[in-house]
Amino acid sequence: MNEDEGVRLSPAQMQTRRTRSIAIALILAGLVVLFYAVTVVKIGGNIANRAF
Repeated sequence: MNEDEGVRLSPAQMQTRRTRSIAIALILAGLVVLFYAVTVVKIGGNIANRAF
């Protein structure tokens, strides 16, 4: 095998890879939103009570 050729994926394999990548991206984005929301809920109430 020539080094430039690499691995050739069938159209079905490319679609499966794309679907899996989209699912992973959505899960990651969901975790980011979840962590942000938890941080705002835990810290958000105390910010108004800070002494300046």
